[in-house]
Amino acid sequence: MARRATAVLISGSGSNLQALLDAARDPAYPAAIRLVVSNRPEAFGLERARRAGVPAAVVDHRAFPSREAFEAEIEAELRTAGIELVCLAGFMRVLTAGFVERWWDRMLNIHPSLLPAYRGLHTHARVLADGAAVTGCTVHLVRPELDAGPILVQGVAPVLPGDDAERLGRRVLEVEHRAYPRALAMLASGRVRVRGERAMLLDERPGERLVLHPELGRRE
Repeated sequence: MARRATAVLISGSGSNLQALLDAARDPAYPAAIRLVVSNRPEAFGLERARRAGVPAAVVDHRAFPSREAFEAEIEAELRTAGIELVCLAGFMRVLTAGFVERWWDRMLNIHPSLLPAYRGLHTHARVLADGAAVTGCTVHLVRPELDAGPILVQGVAPVLPGDDAERLGRRVLEVEHRAYPRALAMLASGRVRVRGERAMLLDERPGERLVLHPELGRRE
């Protein structure tokens, strides 16, 4: 099977981008990272792309009069690079319904909670405020509604005594780095089928879509 040409859209440090780049170094991985696009010229993720030898582009949203004009420039970059799949990895811009529809079932996002719980921002602080025992991350296909769409992979992390939002966030991020490459591999390999708003996997194995953090269940 040919490797699917994939773009990663970022706004910041790009740690999930790095996880995808690392996974794609394996020639057997079904996706190849062919382009990184950042809406912020200072994003460290651009340096990660350079080090990996992946073409990168800056499309600064502040230079455009509308979201549609901004997205049209991103679309032009994607078309030029022959992109088939898109991963949002800390991309801090809300995409229009038109953009989402053009990449329907071909665009992934990762969110730092077990969706549908804790959509939006400040997830870790909200988890702590609610006294939840576990949290995690979700990789899903993108829909126009914020943090919604068919779920491919979820990763679970414990909430431990003494956690604050920063410490908990670091623990969840470790799980994100395992979950995102797994989800992209599923999509790129052609194993994902969407029925209604539920993602189905061909020949799904038990537990395949769940990433358990090694600290989960550990005695303190």
